[in-house]
Amino acid sequence: MPQERILVVDDEEAVRRVVAALLECCGYEITALEGAEEALTRLQQDPDYDLVLSDIMMPGIDGLTLLEQIVTDHPGMPVVMCSAVNDVHVATNAFRRGAIDYILKPFERAELQSVVMRAVEQGRLRKQNAIYRHNLESIVSTRTGRLRSTMQDLERSYDITLEAMGDALDLRDEETEGHSKRVTAYTIALARAIGLDADQLRVIARGAFLHDIGKIATPDRILLKPGRLNADEMRIMREHCERGYNMVRKIPFLRDAAEIVYTHQECFDGSGYPRGLRGNEIPLGARIFAIADTLDAMTSDRPYRKGTTFAEASKEVARCSGGQFDPQIVEVFLRLPIESWSDLRAETLKQSPSALSASLCRPAVAQTRQRS
Repeated sequence: MPQERILVVDDEEAVRRVVAALLECCGYEITALEGAEEALTRLQQDPDYDLVLSDIMMPGIDGLTLLEQIVTDHPGMPVVMCSAVNDVHVATNAFRRGAIDYILKPFERAELQSVVMRAVEQGRLRKQNAIYRHNLESIVSTRTGRLRSTMQDLERSYDITLEAMGDALDLRDEETEGHSKRVTAYTIALARAIGLDADQLRVIARGAFLHDIGKIATPDRILLKPGRLNADEMRIMREHCERGYNMVRKIPFLRDAAEIVYTHQECFDGSGYPRGLRGNEIPLGARIFAIADTLDAMTSDRPYRKGTTFAEASKEVARCSGGQFDPQIVEVFLRLPIESWSDLRAETLKQSPSALSASLCRPAVAQTRQRS
């Protein structure tokens, strides 16, 4: 075992010799200095001491000032103060400034050795505790990094799941190519303009991307019918909101997004379906999506009509404010530059087919069809 090293600081040479002799016979390695300035210089050069034993009353820098400096520069290093002044206020002041013990001169050999032994042991425990905390922080940091990596992998697996669900619908209907991709991009752009945070954006992105997933359960004779749907067929088609909701809500990470799937055809004035919700009864994400959905529907080509311009589509959105759409969201929409929507549409067309990036809330490629 290496010897514990003790720094003794006292302006009286006789005291230094006596203390050094008493402690060296106990196996301690002693360095004895006559002043605080010298002690501070030594500690800067060689801070590896197990204990500092310092007098209080010394010329120049006194022991209490030395104590404060050690506590500041070498936290955890134990300091014992010794003095010939039998004053409780002096002792109390020493403890308040960070001393771990206090001993009066003249002291008995056994008393000095006992105080030093306790102080050295306390210093050892402090070092062990510091090492333990450091190791614990390192372990926590490592495990946090692993957890973060695992969560990122899980997030990616979520997005792969979304893409697979979108692909399942693509296999049934390819007429409105890129609709889910575009409408998700528009929804997120509008949600960002409103000021929603990243967590809200992720939920809204997923809800927008999967809004028509319930159409997987819609019969082909209705989903793929080229002409206008009759009343019974329209009733069955409208079931896709609830069907999609019941599918998506069973997936834990999509539970919140499921509400958007359920309510994406509701109207602000209560004229929508499937439940005729009105105003703020409709989730915010669904109210934002409604504008994005209409924007894409009007500006996209269909076999039976040519898509209109974004300027004309914006006029239609403004006209339906308070009816189909939330007026406050319409105001935000109209403040955005018209060209930003065409730029966003062009950008989505350049993206390669990949899963929805939940962390950035950017839409993935999917080819789905919307039919109301």
